Amino acid sequence: MPRTVINSDNAPAAIGPYSQAIKAGNTVYMSGQIPLDPKTMELVEGFEAQTVQVFENLKAVAEAAGGSLKDLVKLNIFLTDLGNFATVNEVMSRYFQQPYPARAAIGIAALPKAAQVEMDAIMVLE
Repeated sequence: MPRTVINSDNAPAAIGPYSQAIKAGNTVYMSGQIPLDPKTMELVEGFEAQTVQVFENLKAVAEAAGGSLKDLVKLNIFLTDLGNFATVNEVMSRYFQQPYPARAAIGIAALPKAAQVEMDAIMVLE
């Protein structure tokens, strides 16, 4: 099956040897996004702002692949503090309506650039 690299200037450039996303067939595998402002490549401040930025970055990659956040079928959320779980749910409710994607929220010790949140996703295009 051929693979297509997906890239958006409206999301942060990869900070390592990976692609923002890979499309295989009608499935798009989106790499983890941390809350970097794509214009400055600097981390935004504050947990809620970081969560919003991550969703905006995922949205930009989804759109570059020809889809939108409504096409996400799986979302993984990595948090350095599970005490922020309620804030994640509140911000997520601004970006998604039912049926929601399947989701995991995982507490971890650290993220690149000292981010507080990272998310990756799988999207299926019709």
